[in-house]
Amino acid sequence: MAYEFILSERDGPVGIVTLRRPRQLNALSSAVLAELVDALEAHDQDEEIRAIVLTGGSEVFAAGADLKEFSTKSAVEMLADNRVSLFDRVRTLAKPVIAAVSGYALGGGCELAMMCDMIVASATARFGQPEINVGLMPGAGGTQRLARTIGKYKAMEMVLTGAFIDAQEAERRGLVNRVVPADRVVEEAKALGRKLAEQPPLSVKLAKQAVLKAFEMPLGEAADFERKLFYFLFATEDAREGIQAFIEKRKPAYRGR
Repeated sequence: MAYEFILSERDGPVGIVTLRRPRQLNALSSAVLAELVDALEAHDQDEEIRAIVLTGGSEVFAAGADLKEFSTKSAVEMLADNRVSLFDRVRTLAKPVIAAVSGYALGGGCELAMMCDMIVASATARFGQPEINVGLMPGAGGTQRLARTIGKYKAMEMVLTGAFIDAQEAERRGLVNRVVPADRVVEEAKALGRKLAEQPPLSVKLAKQAVLKAFEMPLGEAADFERKLFYFLFATEDAREGIQAFIEKRKPAYRGR
């Protein structure tokens, strides 16, 4: 499918979705979000794709929402439009999504990155929730995911003052997996995607669900959820193949069954 604001492609088992609105620093308008979600869901439903990379390229990830869209909106119109529901659809993707972040990841851009399962950041990356500076606050989970990831006190400072953190601090605080040169950020994310693609697909899918429940459930309930998924995998061909390959000292051939 041809898109106006994004590029959707594939590199072997890795789907790649690139924001392409550079003059607006990849500002997330409703049209951009709609195309973005459509492309991500298409990769998620493609059986040959095992992991997805989301990026804005080597210069900027996304500098936030398109404030021109907000300038005439009333509270009732925002509620009826419910553009935040598009972000929720990113959260429910079954396959692992890796954000390749270079330059600004601010406001909705930071929230979008945090909805991904892993983040590879370039040395130029800057993360922030500066909505406070225009009389707003994060609305797509920014306050919750930031606090759960980097802790209450730093999250409170960032949300209430609009302060940014750079890639190195983001790595120290556990917000990103690693920091790489800007010209390598997409390739490093794709390499991580290819590594994920070698793993048994059902195990990856269920393990992702289990990790996400750590942020949504009390410990006891989340551990029970994990245990049920663990037992379920014993009914799969891939588990039998993986165990047998280990015993026979050979590389397993996973089929996603």
